Amino acid sequence: MNGSFLSGARVCVAALLLSVSGCSEGAKLARETDAGGVVTYLYREDRGGMLGSRYRRDAIQIIEKNCPAGYTVAREGQAQATRSVSGIMEGTEDELTGRRWAIQFRCK
Repeated sequence: MNGSFLSGARVCVAALLLSVSGCSEGAKLARETDAGGVVTYLYREDRGGMLGSRYRRDAIQIIEKNCPAGYTVAREGQAQATRSVSGIMEGTEDELTGRRWAIQFRCK
């Protein structure tokens, strides 16, 4: 078999596994309403908690995109824990499992 074919097949398999695991969703819009919604993001206590998560900024950007005229945070709190496949790619296992923090927002 051709070496580039095998390399391409590995990339496709890795992309498929990553999409199934949800690791690309560090921050996501979990619920959207006419007046706002809820954004959730991954965090780990041993990596700065919910305020120190590298995904918090992504969550805020999602809110700002949905509310260009501004927003108010109605409530924040622990979201339901997530479970996903770990160890798919070297160095990603920390981001594949963990807790999610939720921010409920209202657009102005």
